Amino acid sequence: MEPEMEDKTLELMNTTFMDSQTDDLSSKKIIVFKTITNGPMTGSRKRPSEGNYEKEKDVCIQLFDQWSEADQVEFVEHLISRMCHYQHGHINSYLKPMLQRDFITALPAQGLDHIAENILSFLDARSLCSAELVCKEWQRVISEGMLWKKLIERMVRTDPLWKGLSERHQWEKYLFKNRTTEVPPNSYYRSLYPKIIQDIETIEANWRCGRHNLQRIQCRSENSKGVYCLQYDDDKIISGLRDNSIKIWDKQSLECLKILTGHTGSVLCLQYDERVIVTGSSDSTVRSATPLPLCPLTHAPGSSKAYLIQEACGMLCLTDIDDLSRCLRVWDVNTGEVLNTLIHHNEAVLHLRFCNGLMVTCSKDRSIAVWDMASPTDISLRRVLVGHRAAVNVVDFDDKYIVSASGDRTIKVWSTSTCEFVRTLNGHKRGIACLQYRDRLVVSGSSDNTIRLWDIECGACLRVLEGHEELVRCIRFDNKRIVSGAYDGKIKVWDLQAALDPRAPASTLCLRTLVEHSGRVFRLQFDEFQIISSSHDDTILIWDFLNVSTNGQTEGRSPSRTYTYISR
Repeated sequence: MEPEMEDKTLELMNTTFMDSQTDDLSSKKIIVFKTITNGPMTGSRKRPSEGNYEKEKDVCIQLFDQWSEADQVEFVEHLISRMCHYQHGHINSYLKPMLQRDFITALPAQGLDHIAENILSFLDARSLCSAELVCKEWQRVISEGMLWKKLIERMVRTDPLWKGLSERHQWEKYLFKNRTTEVPPNSYYRSLYPKIIQDIETIEANWRCGRHNLQRIQCRSENSKGVYCLQYDDDKIISGLRDNSIKIWDKQSLECLKILTGHTGSVLCLQYDERVIVTGSSDSTVRSATPLPLCPLTHAPGSSKAYLIQEACGMLCLTDIDDLSRCLRVWDVNTGEVLNTLIHHNEAVLHLRFCNGLMVTCSKDRSIAVWDMASPTDISLRRVLVGHRAAVNVVDFDDKYIVSASGDRTIKVWSTSTCEFVRTLNGHKRGIACLQYRDRLVVSGSSDNTIRLWDIECGACLRVLEGHEELVRCIRFDNKRIVSGAYDGKIKVWDLQAALDPRAPASTLCLRTLVEHSGRVFRLQFDEFQIISSSHDDTILIWDFLNVSTNGQTEGRSPSRTYTYISR
């Protein structure tokens, strides 16, 4: 656009505006702008035109139409720069609807239904409900794209609670199938979603209120006086007993399926995967084994030796009674054959963890052993970590850190890759009996009756939880809760997120206290639906927060089933 032509046009416009009163200036400029940009007029004119406005407007339009698109844009930019803020607001309101496009409707018209479906598949449930109400075309894209099914699948992939419900309620069989197979219509998944939300809200309410269905396994035999450790999955519970045996229970019928024998001392710790069970004992060996197939029940070689946690001078330690021996063993999961016996520790093996070819064990001898597990039969000692001044009661690790806790009141952090010492976490006033470590968080329980939360990276104590009346013997946590068991026979459920919030009052942190054990709680494990715990009272309790009958129940208590196993 020639400079003199632009100047002439602007001069013509300015002359028109200057001839008007000041109060009419804004209205005239907006009218000229809308006409020049060939946009529709919004609403009727509020005043009649004055002077030569119509004639001069036509001249401006004729000049504007002769310019190139680039010149027109440049001219409008100059025009807008001469307007006030109030006028800019009017122009913005006018342009906004012109710039909006219904791309969800436009894409299928171009044969791009899959792109529209992919865009809407990122919506959450509330937004997806709103999108269905926009128009029939949006509703069609959501329905034919099976977007409610995809939303449920996304939740099952990312949330263990959703995954667990899909397995237990058996609607997982309708998920993760392509359109060529027979699947229910979109309406099925749309009606399924609120039912899932209701189930989740019920489970969360059961946890908060302590509503549960209780099942009890009586593990008593002639020489058994306690269940020291356990682990479970959907099919079985594996427990380590004070009578030197490992017993495997059917999780549905609660019947004892198998007994593994071989240790000559109490089985104090165990862990299993799909191939092996690794057990640690007061006979100071580590063994790994696989659970036996169903076989006649037999009794292990008897032992009257006891293994207890005791406290002396504020130090927590594991004490031999009747001169216990010590050991680690590896058992084949399918045959029950002892594949390996590891003899390294000089005293009782108190805890062990293994994952991804690495195993860490700890002992009353104050040491931590790091093992490389190439196979169940090829396990070699990599490094011995020394630094604690009392029995090392528990270890945990990931790819970055090994964490250990001791009767010397400290938690020590070690590098997993180099096995070098990193830092010490100080704060507990007495020995530490249990801990769990994940991401940056360490949660520990002590004979000072408290639970502490730690930031492993800086070593700071984030919170102290008080409520147990005796030694805190076992502790586990997930993204929502901490569950602890103590020598007072109580299991407490804590709100993890509230505990991590320094503003949360201490009185709000303990959600529920569960009291059913008649003896010390030795070990527990939990998931979104249940807690399974073991005790010195020779029982294993299953606290089910999913399948709860509300008929005639008192809050926090549920009818129980009891199964008693007596060895012959």
